[in-house]
Amino acid sequence: MFIKHLFKSFFCVIATTLATLSDVVSIGEVIYAINAGGEAHTDVFGIKYERDPLFGKVGTPSDYGKQLLIGRVPQNDHILYQTERYHHNTFGYDIPINKDGDYVMVLKFCEVYFNAPNMKVFDIVLNGDHTIVADLDIFDKVGRGVAHDEYISFSVQNGRLYYNEEESDIRGGKIRVEFIKGYRDNPKINAIYVVKGKIEDVPKLPPLPEAEEWKNEESEDRSSNSKSRRPSGPKTPDPYSVDDSSLMLPVFIAIGAFLPLLFCMCKL
Repeated sequence: MFIKHLFKSFFCVIATTLATLSDVVSIGEVIYAINAGGEAHTDVFGIKYERDPLFGKVGTPSDYGKQLLIGRVPQNDHILYQTERYHHNTFGYDIPINKDGDYVMVLKFCEVYFNAPNMKVFDIVLNGDHTIVADLDIFDKVGRGVAHDEYISFSVQNGRLYYNEEESDIRGGKIRVEFIKGYRDNPKINAIYVVKGKIEDVPKLPPLPEAEEWKNEESEDRSSNSKSRRPSGPKTPDPYSVDDSSLMLPVFIAIGAFLPLLFCMCKL
């Protein structure tokens, strides 16, 4: 069963990678991409992430997640979720925007430390005015060591940013995404990229595997194994199902053979 699940996991990874790649024919114009807390990296879609620009400036870079294999992503891109930047206070990144149009920001996360929900919870704010993610609890959403992406659509027009029918000014040709310090541990980010285009132009993570399906498969495996298992010897009859008269027959034969012998002995 272990070998079967090992091969199944391997083929699931291959299938997931191929399915994800086939779902996206082309990606919009990538105007910004950074690997937070890590070095430059080019992912399976050809997106080139730059080295974290905050090295030596704000917060703490960490590669603690390198001890984990990351779920939902091809192995080549595990590094995007294994490295991160966190801070004991609010921090953020400035992103240059110099053209009008539609944009999508993809925020990449992975919980690599905590093993329970409500341990790390924080908000994310765009351009100082828009709460784009509230009370993000990565573990509660996907568990530990599993990739989680947030897809944020917005537009820019005449020096203003529009998000969910709200607007804000763009100053100095840059917008800012901030990770807000809350009451439950420190805010963090694993990687960011921004595409000029629509949400359809952005590759998505595959759905989370259903734990119930694995349970059902294991149950079926146990059932099939029990059905196919051969007994080690002939089936033992139920002693309580045997007719009592058949058990007494040898006794009657022995008595019948002993009586003539006893009669002869008495005559002597």
